[in-house]
Amino acid sequence: MLDSQIVELYWQRDEEAISQTDMKYGRLCRGISNNILRDLSDSEECVNDTYLRAWNSMPTERPERLPAFLGKIVRNLSISRLRHRTADKRGGGEYALCLEELRDCAGGAQEPEKELELTELTEHIDKFLAGLKEQERDIFVSRYWYMAPVDEIAERAGFSYSKTASLLHRTRKKLELYLGREGLI
Repeated sequence: MLDSQIVELYWQRDEEAISQTDMKYGRLCRGISNNILRDLSDSEECVNDTYLRAWNSMPTERPERLPAFLGKIVRNLSISRLRHRTADKRGGGEYALCLEELRDCAGGAQEPEKELELTELTEHIDKFLAGLKEQERDIFVSRYWYMAPVDEIAERAGFSYSKTASLLHRTRKKLELYLGREGLI
């Protein structure tokens, strides 16, 4: 089923929208959530919450890209769940590791997402990513958006772990230089 047809089902308040969404994007949503949470039960709950949030937000929004819309929702819900779950014991997991790796690019701040204007940073990162080779961009996005472990990314790309880790390191350094030239750090 086309994304536009699924969105139309949401607008018509047809419950078939949920099952069509799950058939087409359930695997994507579960993958994003599980990469962050590393818990199938919590991930499944976040995916179900994603469908509910999509159901509740569709009457006012018609997303142009349904997978991006759902991905953003499930990612935010999963990060919120992880923060709640680890409130007393910060650290651990791919989310914390990814933020730690990116922290140096944003000037070493404790919470770079709070210190930089999010929309401006997002625009600059989008421009930076557009300038990368496709494979380099895919690896970077897999790590820092989907929170995929380096070994999984390496396997998918057909690289060794060390080559993938090195490529991520070089890309972070490029990002740091780019953000510095743009006056963001």
